[in-house]
Amino acid sequence: MKIGSIVINCYKFDCMVEFWKSALGYVPREPGTDDWVVLCDPTGSGPNLSFQAREEPAERKSWLHLDLYTDNQHGEVERLLTLGASRYPWRYPRDADFVVLEDPDGNLFCVVQQTECSC
Repeated sequence: MKIGSIVINCYKFDCMVEFWKSALGYVPREPGTDDWVVLCDPTGSGPNLSFQAREEPAERKSWLHLDLYTDNQHGEVERLLTLGASRYPWRYPRDADFVVLEDPDGNLFCVVQQTECSC
């Protein structure tokens, strides 16, 4: 068994889909609808991200978030900010290798500095 898709409920549906397409370089698996789309990694190595529209914003933060690994944390954080992410006021430990951001719908995600893949 494996993870086929991570589903994200979102209020700002179109904005969220465009943000994550640009952030990850993902493409639609097939044409979406007005309230559902599945994005996939064009290389086939990452899990799908599915987006489902909601009529109201979430009432509280989710305990689930994505960690994005990169060997260029500063550059990726800056790129994601230009795409519509925002910095989240996090209290970082001294040796933190991550930066916490929010996507356009307010979902938290981390950009983690990693020089070698240990997966």
